[in-house]
Amino acid sequence: MFGGTILLVDDEKEIIDLLEIYLKNEGYRLLKASDGAEALELLNTNDVDLIILDVMMPNMDGIQACMKIREEKHMPIIMLSAKGREIDKITGLSIGADDYVTKPFSPLEILARVKSQLRRYRQLNVSPSKNDNEMIIDDLVINIATHKVTVDQNEVRLTPREFSILEVLARNRGIVLSMEQIYEEVWNEPFFEANNTLMVHIRKIREKIEKDPSKPQYIKTVWGIGYTIE
Repeated sequence: MFGGTILLVDDEKEIIDLLEIYLKNEGYRLLKASDGAEALELLNTNDVDLIILDVMMPNMDGIQACMKIREEKHMPIIMLSAKGREIDKITGLSIGADDYVTKPFSPLEILARVKSQLRRYRQLNVSPSKNDNEMIIDDLVINIATHKVTVDQNEVRLTPREFSILEVLARNRGIVLSMEQIYEEVWNEPFFEANNTLMVHIRKIREKIEKDPSKPQYIKTVWGIGYTIE
């Protein structure tokens, strides 16, 4: 049984050892690093399916590492942090993380999140039939097979989570989807009213695909309901 390769990045050996036990039992191959710089070196020489990345580390912290990784790579990133404030979570998600887990955590929770992220990521990278290969909305082109997005023929780099959100909206073009519908479709978990995670991701997508994010051409807000691509 081989579930994929996971890169664990944390300077706390106890956390690495604990997660290693649970993840190896599920058939995952593990790579381990104690800081962001070491993680980047491993990424240059190994194929990695998912990264579990601690925020607070010496030399290069998780925030710096995440931004550097997102310059070229699109695999899911789950951030770990002892900081549980909403602003800290928003920061992590804004710079490219797909999920954010606060310490202390349950290893079973991490395992569930890993499976959810990998399942979604792999679904997006399964090549569909040629007829369904691309969704074209004016100058926005979304290629499901290659996970590639272009605007005016210029490639836009989206994280796996951002791509999932955009895909859900594009597949339901002309339909207003509630925040709850989008969240539960993409995250595969219940939505809570106080959860601002989706709003953060929508803002980041707009910053990447819209000429003027304050006056979006593609992703429209329907106040009191949710979002739509017209």
